[in-house]
Amino acid sequence: MDVMSVYQKWCEDPYFDEATRAELLAIKGDEKEIEERFYKDLAFGTGGLRGILGAGTNRMNIYTVRKATQGLANYIVKEHGQEKGVAIAYDSRNYSPEFAREAALCLAANGIQAYVFDSLRPTPELSFALRQLGCISGIVITASHNPPEYNGYKVYWEDGAQITAPKDAEIIAEVNAITDYTQVRTMTLEQAEEQGLYHEIGKSIDDQYMEALKKLVIHPDIIREQGSKLKIVYTPLHGTGNIPVRRILAELGFTNVYVVPEQKLPDGDFPTVSYPNPEDKKAFALALKLAEQVGADIVLATDPDADRLGIYAKDPQTGEYEAFTGNMSGMIILEYILSQKKATNTLPENGAVVTTIVSGKMSREITREYGVKLIETLTGFKYIGEQIKFFEQNQDWQFLFGYEESYGCLEGTHARDKDAVVAVMALCEAAAYYHANGLTLCEQMENLFEKYGYYKEGLCTITLKGMEGAAKIEQILEKIRKNPPTELGDWGVKSFRDYQSGVVRDLSDHTEYPTGLPTSNVLYFELEKDAWCCIRPSGTEPKVKYYIGVKGVNQKDADEKLAALTDAVNAIVQE
Repeated sequence: MDVMSVYQKWCEDPYFDEATRAELLAIKGDEKEIEERFYKDLAFGTGGLRGILGAGTNRMNIYTVRKATQGLANYIVKEHGQEKGVAIAYDSRNYSPEFAREAALCLAANGIQAYVFDSLRPTPELSFALRQLGCISGIVITASHNPPEYNGYKVYWEDGAQITAPKDAEIIAEVNAITDYTQVRTMTLEQAEEQGLYHEIGKSIDDQYMEALKKLVIHPDIIREQGSKLKIVYTPLHGTGNIPVRRILAELGFTNVYVVPEQKLPDGDFPTVSYPNPEDKKAFALALKLAEQVGADIVLATDPDADRLGIYAKDPQTGEYEAFTGNMSGMIILEYILSQKKATNTLPENGAVVTTIVSGKMSREITREYGVKLIETLTGFKYIGEQIKFFEQNQDWQFLFGYEESYGCLEGTHARDKDAVVAVMALCEAAAYYHANGLTLCEQMENLFEKYGYYKEGLCTITLKGMEGAAKIEQILEKIRKNPPTELGDWGVKSFRDYQSGVVRDLSDHTEYPTGLPTSNVLYFELEKDAWCCIRPSGTEPKVKYYIGVKGVNQKDADEKLAALTDAVNAIVQE
């Protein structure tokens, strides 16, 4: 059917509820809006769904959630996983509880056990819970750090990580096979409970999650000694982090924790921020104001589903609060874990750190310093989580830490996704340790730069919305793919990796060899002088992203190199 025919069906078919039909009738005559809502089905990608809330096939609503769940249910039935069931969590976004309920009732109607958290929880706790409960799969209703008009639906498998190949393609095929919404099954909550197919997850899993985190602490004695001396400001940005973050800090002994009152309670409209993202400095405005008032040492923010952590720390030289990138906070935690495990003789000989190809490169120096294996994956924490599964299957490496530039990291294997709750814990433990040794986090970061090199990274994005934007994004990537540059500004290209073709071209000897990673629409340039850049479309937003990294001899040199390389990459992306 064409766009207008599908629109008309949604307006008239009694299968769709009255509110949905009314919303669509209100845009009658607005051909562009109708086209945006119906020109395609909201894509179920390798991570699930993410889209703008509203009525239509290309929107997040109860019907697109049910359709996705029916496809997942069909796959689970083929895998004979009905009795293992599916764990479901949701965040503070608008309609998250409703979407979680709809997913559970669709699963139940297919004879699959559904385990649903009794209230909002962080994404990493879902990863933990599904393994504790022995579920075959998990669902999180969240759009992570996207603006308030978005929501999403992420799928996990029984190892606790988001779905990866080949299961992602197999589940996508099942979802795409559903061409009629009447193929989707559902039932009432009362029916699901009567048949013993709907279960609530409560406090017991919370307690187990907290205990798993506490086992990762290296120096509990130092936390007890320093916990009353550090001043910490924290904001959950209206999301799920408030209760678990405050609980873990309190139980470990951090007593001076100040929560931003205006952002303490869950609110899917995120009224105090335009963009609930700890990568965005604007999101810290209220937290930094409170930090000035109380004289905080560190300032922390987690995103709505509490899998990302952003930080500021007070610089004793200037008295100002300095922002840490995700790479910087990751390196603070990584150096702390490896150095203290070595000092306490608990660093395993087969220890491994996992990161992504677009993350900062200081980890190469740190892991070399401590004799630890470093593995790089494609962008997306699901690939880091997947490595833990491989380590366990092959019994070769022991996972110590994983991080990505986009403010996500994981210590330990209790979860298989980035975990802002454990990141808060690890960062505050590191802060306590360095405080005991007369150092602030800013001073420790400077120590790392002096020791390993002044690594600096940048991220640029171009937003191109809608149908026309999607086509333009593809054109940008294809143009560069077909005619890759041999130099970028003052940097010669050493090698060019096209992860879509799976080929690396070495420009020094003109050889070609495999990337060794899965197929993905990503272009990567390894440059001279320890520089690099990577260009890819966002998997969750209508954006082209390009990541840039340099290494300088000091901060000024690194800043100048990053600015120059950014200009050079801008030129090829936007020409």
